[in-house]
Amino acid sequence: MNTPGPGNDPLPPEIVRSLLCSVCGDPVGSTGRTVRCGRGHSFDVAKQGYVNLLHARIPAGTADTAPMVAARVDLLSSGVYLPLADALAKVASEYVEGGLIIDAGAGTGYYLAHVLDAVPTAYGLALDVSAVALRRAARAHTRAGAAVWNLWEPWPVADSSASLVLNVFAPRNAAQFHRVLTADGLLVVATPNPGHLGELGDLVISVDGGKDARLEETLGERFSRVERRDVTQRVTLSPAQIRQVVEMGPSAHHLHRDGRRERLDSVTGSVDVTTSFSVTLYRPVP
Repeated sequence: MNTPGPGNDPLPPEIVRSLLCSVCGDPVGSTGRTVRCGRGHSFDVAKQGYVNLLHARIPAGTADTAPMVAARVDLLSSGVYLPLADALAKVASEYVEGGLIIDAGAGTGYYLAHVLDAVPTAYGLALDVSAVALRRAARAHTRAGAAVWNLWEPWPVADSSASLVLNVFAPRNAAQFHRVLTADGLLVVATPNPGHLGELGDLVISVDGGKDARLEETLGERFSRVERRDVTQRVTLSPAQIRQVVEMGPSAHHLHRDGRRERLDSVTGSVDVTTSFSVTLYRPVP
């Protein structure tokens, strides 16, 4: 995978050109390790390579924590979710010729990096509310940049600037998806299917059968569905991987309930589980 070295901290210029000032909405430029608009609002690029554009606190429990990010890095590096990453990369290679790819809710940038490898002329912007996660995302690929932002707020990204918006297990702000995509752009949404990790019981949050209908309700006014691809496999998880898959996602916020932490800690053997995802493609409606 095309990963940057430690010296590639400043944001790529293509990324800076796509950003807007999160205070006034004007275009921004960069000088050294500072992103600044013409009115003088400035934002420092962290040493890890991401820029924090937030100017308001977020509710507790919203952003991924350091332990959640560590668990995700360990699980993803083991290849358990590689079939999903490959499916997303295949979609990108078939539909996108280049330009800006925005990963909305990018986490550590794992999926964005695979997609950028599949589209050599594209560059990527990772948006996420977790600065801890974006420390990884900013270094996930030489053609990627990262910005801390709350996806429910209007994005500090220029209108019609993205050829692809990627949304993997993350909040779906349909209005912002539509605004930042070009007229012929593509929205790709990855969600877990009912039965995903079902063998783990209540250690993970279950996916109900109404998920697909809710997705259409959220996006239907602004997007038309192009196609859907399913990615399903059986995989054997070690005890360590079971802890990682539970601790990396929203289930981590609920481990204190009903003895779940104790049950997770008591797992000593491997478990065969089903991983099942849908990858759904949409075009913006004019």
